[in-house]
Amino acid sequence: MTVHVRYWAGARRAAGVESEELEAGTVAELRALLAARRELAAVAEVASFLVDEVPAGDTTRLPDGAQVDVLPPFAGG
Repeated sequence: MTVHVRYWAGARRAAGVESEELEAGTVAELRALLAARRELAAVAEVASFLVDEVPAGDTTRLPDGAQVDVLPPFAGG
């Protein structure tokens, strides 16, 4: 499935782009794709994911055309 991946905060800085199209069938597959990229490996390990604005776990299936947000841990108050 082709999904539209949007990066936020530190994930965006690491990726070097605001968004991109990637092929993945589950969040776990997407996490593995990102982890294979040296610049995103650390982010992929700890990031949270939203699929079409809904919190998603590694077993969440990605429908074709889904929007996936990659959210690194946030700190502050």
